[in-house]
Amino acid sequence: MSEPVALIIDDEQDLLSLLSITLRRMGVESHKAGNVAEAKSQLDRRSFDLCLTDLRLPDGSGMEIVKYIQDNYSETPVAVITAFGDPKTAVEALKLGAFDYIAKPIEVEQLKAIIESSIRLGDTSQSIEPARTLLGESEEINKIRALINKVARNQAPVHIHGETGTGKELIARLIHEHGPRASNPFVAVNCGAIPSELMESEFFGHKKGSFTGAFSDKKGLFEAANGGTLFLDEIAELPQDLQVKLLRTIQEKTVRPVGEVTERAIDVRIISATHKDLQEMIEKDQFREDLYYRVNVIPISAPSLGERPDDIPVLAEHFLKLISEKIGVEAPTLTSEALKMLAGHQFPGNVRELENLLERTLALHEGKTIDAEDIDLPQVSRSNKGTSEAASVAAMDGPIEEHLVRIERKLITDALKRSGGNITQAAELLGTTFRSLRYKIKKLEIE
Repeated sequence: MSEPVALIIDDEQDLLSLLSITLRRMGVESHKAGNVAEAKSQLDRRSFDLCLTDLRLPDGSGMEIVKYIQDNYSETPVAVITAFGDPKTAVEALKLGAFDYIAKPIEVEQLKAIIESSIRLGDTSQSIEPARTLLGESEEINKIRALINKVARNQAPVHIHGETGTGKELIARLIHEHGPRASNPFVAVNCGAIPSELMESEFFGHKKGSFTGAFSDKKGLFEAANGGTLFLDEIAELPQDLQVKLLRTIQEKTVRPVGEVTERAIDVRIISATHKDLQEMIEKDQFREDLYYRVNVIPISAPSLGERPDDIPVLAEHFLKLISEKIGVEAPTLTSEALKMLAGHQFPGNVRELENLLERTLALHEGKTIDAEDIDLPQVSRSNKGTSEAASVAAMDGPIEEHLVRIERKLITDALKRSGGNITQAAELLGTTFRSLRYKIKKLEIE
């Protein structure tokens, strides 16, 4: 492999010298530019494996260079150098397509981490074939696949929103496995599963003797994921005090273990997920707005199974094969009637519910085929909704207006129960908007 080549853009000679020396020590050749015009000219003349640009330049902004590279040389990773304490500009650069950012005064270790990540991006010989994949050929799943391939190439924080059971962790793992951090750790943590009194120690680590029970030094989750990805599942469950510390860690790229005086540099990509509406939580002062904008640089919406019913047969056959291998039996086949029935079911629990249903079915079934009557669906399927008793004239009790109100109340109550009281999820189940459902709840006096 030939020596990587970087373009460094800044009008400060001292900073250019620091960047050039660091790159040379890492085996990277560097070319220099002092302004936007000169940088564009060099980009047009030859290809680069990495670009580092300051945001403040004599004839414009480094943002122009980020956009120019995205429009014309999108395979070139570009990192921006921001002023100290300017996280808003860093987020804007990431959204525009920057690979990463580093704040002044530049820490050499952080600079090295950015350079190493960018070099790995262009080194296809080191790529690892992902062990997982998203099943299905629906339009929704194809969009998610394309998005995964796109966002895997940079280091911007990703936030995945979706109902429980839609595969948010799988999406996070695929982003990690398709990117330059694939050979480094992927650390997943459920934020709602850690006791509040242990959270700081779990995330940032602690020093021996820093509190009762701290019998030895301990690495936190951030250090465990150093060089890789930290997946914060159910980030909405984090208490406010930890949200503040998490925000600082993401912005400064450092951690300070409990009981330590000095901070340690970390190189971690953050991917978060939740089934809750963070915007709604911000309005209720339950989630910090500044943290939301920091973790939600690239938003991804995980589609519910109800949004992609055509993928149900593929998923069903996949799960049957996996479950059968696990228990050591030959996988039975699903009849066309069984597949049709599954495709017509709502699956409020999404992919996880489908998997559990098939595991239960297989445990109670004998034979080489599974027919519709072998599957015990818990609810009325979509295909049968039009013939349900609720829509029957014989089922009416009183005037039609009162009967419709009762049906509406029951549907809303059921949706709220299924979503655990989450109005956003209930609105999705009912095919309406959050605002409309909230109005209906108030009007019908539903608790």
